[in-house]
Parts: sequence; C-alpha cells; structure tokens
Amino acid sequence: MANFDWHAERSDLAGIALLDRAPESEGIDLKAVRLYRLARVREQMQHYNVDAVILSDPINIRYATGSRNMQVFCQRNAPSRYLLLTAKKSILFEFTGCLHLGEGYETIDEVRPSKTASFVAAGPEIAARETAWAVEMTDLITELLGKGATVGLERLNAGTAIALKECGLNIVDAQQPVEMARAVKSSEEMKCINASLRATENGVAKLRAAIRPGMTENELWSVLHQSVITQNADYCETRLLNAGDRTNPWFQETSSHVIGENELIALDTDVVGCHGYYSDFSRTFHSGPGKPTDAQRELYKVAHEQVLSNMDILHAGMSFRDYADRAWDIPEKFYENRYYLSAHGCGMTGEYPYLYHKGDFPDAGYDGEIVAGMTLCVESYIGEAGGKEGVKLEQQVLVTNAGIELLSRFPFEDDLLK
Repeated sequence: MANFDWHAERSDLAGIALLDRAPESEGIDLKAVRLYRLARVREQMQHYNVDAVILSDPINIRYATGSRNMQVFCQRNAPSRYLLLTAKKSILFEFTGCLHLGEGYETIDEVRPSKTASFVAAGPEIAARETAWAVEMTDLITELLGKGATVGLERLNAGTAIALKECGLNIVDAQQPVEMARAVKSSEEMKCINASLRATENGVAKLRAAIRPGMTENELWSVLHQSVITQNADYCETRLLNAGDRTNPWFQETSSHVIGENELIALDTDVVGCHGYYSDFSRTFHSGPGKPTDAQRELYKVAHEQVLSNMDILHAGMSFRDYADRAWDIPEKFYENRYYLSAHGCGMTGEYPYLYHKGDFPDAGYDGEIVAGMTLCVESYIGEAGGKEGVKLEQQVLVTNAGIELLSRFPFEDDLLK
C-alpha cells in the first residue's frame, strides 16, 4: 500500500497542529486538559482490563489526544485515521498527507501514516487489505504488549475486526471504558465547555434577532451556523430548527419551509463548538408580529416546568433509577409525543449517561450513579399528538458535590411565560 507524506520536507510547519493560541483558548491550560483526558482513558482501560484500544471515532481520538482532522469525513470513512493507545504508548495513524497535524502533542508519542482498510480504498482487494491491516496491527500490539492482548475496538468494518481476532487478539468493545472516561470533567475542561456555550449563545442571540416571518427555516438556521463557525466551532451535528406546524412532532429537519406570522420556532443547538465541546441547549421563540396565543403559552410553560423541576432533583450520588422515579410527571395529553430522554450526558457530543422517563425505564433504562463532574442536558418536548405546535426546551448543567451549576445561560422567552 502506498503511503504519502506530502509535507515531510517542509520546515515551516512547527506548531501548526496546536490550537492553543486561538482567542477562545485565553485562560485555558489546554495541555492540562489533554493530559487529564488521556489519563482518564488509561484509567478506565485498566479498570475494565483492556490492554489497548484502537480508536477510530474522530471525537474519541480528539478526546484522548486533542488532535483534530476532518471530523465529519472521518466519521463516515473509518478507519481513515486511528489511534492505538496502551498504558504507555500513544500512536496516531494519520490520514494520507496529514501527518503534520498530529505533531506537537504531548499526548501522542508517534505519528504514522494510516492504511485505510475500506472498500472505497481497496475495491475488490478489500479482504486482502483487511488481513494485511490486521496482521500489521497485531504485530505492533504484540511487540508492545506480548501475545494475546485484550484490545478494545470501535467503528472498524467487520472484516477488519474478524481478521484481528483471527490473528490471536482478544477483542472487546472499547465503548465502555471510553464513555466512562469522558463522563467526568475536570475543572480546566469545564472552561472549554463554557467557552463553547458562550460562543453558541452569541450565535443563538443573532438567530433570535434575525427572526422574520417570510424567511425560510434554512435561512434562519444558517445564522447560527455562520456565527459559530466564525467563532471556531466545528459544525452543527443536527438540523433541528422548525417553525409552526413543523414543530410537532419533533425531529423534523430544518427545511425550505417559510416561517409564518405568530408561529412558534423551536431550536436545538447541537453545536460541536470551541475545542470540540458540545453546546447543547434548546429554546423556542415566537415569530411575531403579534403576541403569543394562550395555547402557545401553555405549551411553553409546561415545558419550562418540566426542565426546572427535573433540574431541581438532580444531585451527586443519585441513581439513574431514583432519578426516573422522582422526575416530573408528563401530563397525559403530552405523553405520547414526549422527548425520548429525560436527560443525557454531554461532553464532546451527547454521551453517557442516558436518563430515561419513568415509563420508559423498564424497557430502555439502566442503572448507574450521577457523580460530580458530569455535565448533563435536561430535556423537554411538549406537544400533543396531532396538535398544531410544540415546544422544545433544554438546559445544560454541571453536577457538583454542592448541587448543580447552570451552564447554559441563554434566557427564556418572557412573552411565552406570561
């Protein structure tokens, strides 16, 4: 397989990889953030008896190392770049021509060119490519750890995973140690989260100010996207902005639908923002020029009550089951269209844990403990099945030993709370 490093002879690329000098990094020790996260992954690998992990999810690579490269592309073209991590070694296999992007990180011991084992890269030779990839990786892991190592995998195509197992490795899933590592944030990491939220809130303020009947949902949503990208965010993970009868049911993607007069406009930010951290809060607005109707206010006030009530019961040491039992009861007429979660973890994306409604817990829920250092998003969607409109609200919070700290500060709508 051919490998290229088109920039190998250049001498003017020193420091190109690190983003520490960006304006949103002011006052944040990003080296400490990276070292904390790497230590968290290694700690959880040891806890779950995993000798090595091969990470190909670009968000998990960024979590473990701080390095970023074409995150959206790599999410759907795995493994274009991947990380081999052991207790003592961190080797990043970077995409063709991009080795310079992995240089300069204290979390990466070595950067090598990746060898993509996918059909688009290998065509009909895919099986041979997968076998060669697995043999080479097994040889490296055996050199580092000895024979029969336990290796956690994620997002590799099936043939590659099967080939690794046939090479004598003990294959397990990498999700549990990585998700458990990501769940607890450091104080320095929280500065990154807050930077991402403040940038997203700036964007939402511009979006709110731009609302006009007659513009399309796409035009309005693009105001947020443009603003967060200007502030060095990565991308919006979903397209969740809807107006009028497209707010009910939820999860209709932003479209060319024209916003009418006096309609509700519901937004879920879902911004992968500054430093790669997820800024995830929801707001619902009114398009004007008139005042909200009583029906619109009822939807909004019920959603607001759900979010605040569930925030109020959260505390460190609470079990997931106890949270489900104590969470706010959704009125029957809104229950069918409820949001699929009551709350969820939030870091570089939506993450562990998922906290389910009481009625969904027997089939979907699992138990665990809410601990200090978790960042959670408390959700509400209120809209009747078959109803005209719905309201989406959500707040992002930090769990501390002294209670919860509100992270998302964008105000609610006074006209809809009257």
